[in-house]
Amino acid sequence: MQGTLSAAAGLPADSLARQRRRAIIATVLGNGLEWFDFTVYSFFAVIIAKLFFPTGNELTSLLLTVATFGVGFFMRPVGGMVLGVYADKVGRKAALSLTILLMAAGTALIGLAPTYDRIGVWAPALIVIARLLQGFSAGGEMGTATAFLTEYAPANQRAFYSSWIQSSIGFAVLLGAAVGTFVTSHLSAEALHSWGWRMPFLIGILIGPIGYFIRSRMDETPAFAAVAQEAKNDSPLADVFRRFPRQTFASFSMVILWTVCTYVLLFYMPTYSVRTLHLPQSTGFSAGMFGGLMIMCFSPLVGKLADRFGRRRFLSGAAALILLLAWPMFAYINSAPGLTSLLVFQGVFGLLIAGYTGPILAAFSELFPTRVLSTGLSVAYNFAVTIFGGFAPFFITWLIASTGSNMAPAIYVMIAAAISFVGTLFVRDPAPHRV
Repeated sequence: MQGTLSAAAGLPADSLARQRRRAIIATVLGNGLEWFDFTVYSFFAVIIAKLFFPTGNELTSLLLTVATFGVGFFMRPVGGMVLGVYADKVGRKAALSLTILLMAAGTALIGLAPTYDRIGVWAPALIVIARLLQGFSAGGEMGTATAFLTEYAPANQRAFYSSWIQSSIGFAVLLGAAVGTFVTSHLSAEALHSWGWRMPFLIGILIGPIGYFIRSRMDETPAFAAVAQEAKNDSPLADVFRRFPRQTFASFSMVILWTVCTYVLLFYMPTYSVRTLHLPQSTGFSAGMFGGLMIMCFSPLVGKLADRFGRRRFLSGAAALILLLAWPMFAYINSAPGLTSLLVFQGVFGLLIAGYTGPILAAFSELFPTRVLSTGLSVAYNFAVTIFGGFAPFFITWLIASTGSNMAPAIYVMIAAAISFVGTLFVRDPAPHRV
């Protein structure tokens, strides 16, 4: 893998420790705020459907809304390649600062957009443009954030350091669900549809100045600085496809389960709770808070264990358990719909998602050298997310309506788990070190 931060960087031990702490804080806060903005759209899909996509048919409106959620994913591979190359040629700090400004702009557009009854077809058009902008930004976030943290991490703590990225996604789920719970529990239906749904987006606009301030004060990683001159003369994208096809495929296959778990088991569940289980929207949000809390708390713990016992056993074990439990857990919440069953559901899958994603970024980072790390991760991650995650809500909503079976999400998760289990077999412990 890439070179790591060491005494050779010319910094005393206490200064290195401070920089590492700052790297974790800056990445976690920035990444968490970015994911809050990107995913809060899915939490309010039912309301957005009525305000921006009125078709006279509730199902058609919802399908258009979740399809628009997926539209943002079309831009993720583009953003991943453009911003990944930018990070590998210019630097991690510059790329991370740019992504957070782009995300804030897209979020502001959603939060301030007039509804369909005011400007007609321009309303859904603005939502689509905003999602494209958010997708471009999110495409460059994961690969660059992973490169930044793993390059700052000591060689024996890469899984622990990179696991904080997944922990920040759990924080985003928790924060988004908490805001959703508050507005749906404390506002009348009229107030919620009039202005309450905009609250999380308006809060999200704050990520621009706050996130940029945090990230612009970070130091560039010594590992990137060591290869910066070489990087200016290389073509990272061509290098990834020409020299690292096996590593790219392995990363792609393992991301499938990660993205399906995120967008089906976490972000889609509030919609599933309302549309399929016929529960109050606040119930779905409350359970989502618990799932996000589990991921936020347990991902770093699993990352620390993976540094000691290896990545593969956690990746393969969690994938196998998700494959085995998806059907019975969905059957459980359908047979006994309510807050208790949803809390159990989110607790079980929150723990398993933490078990799978805690070590996954460290495993990815050890497949690529520094000079193409951000590009390689961004390409593999974003193509998998686009294909299997972005339109998962659309396909599941359509499948449930077409088949009449509420178990469609379970089948989707099981297929993803089977594919990714095979992908985990590519992971080798320990991975070789190379620059």
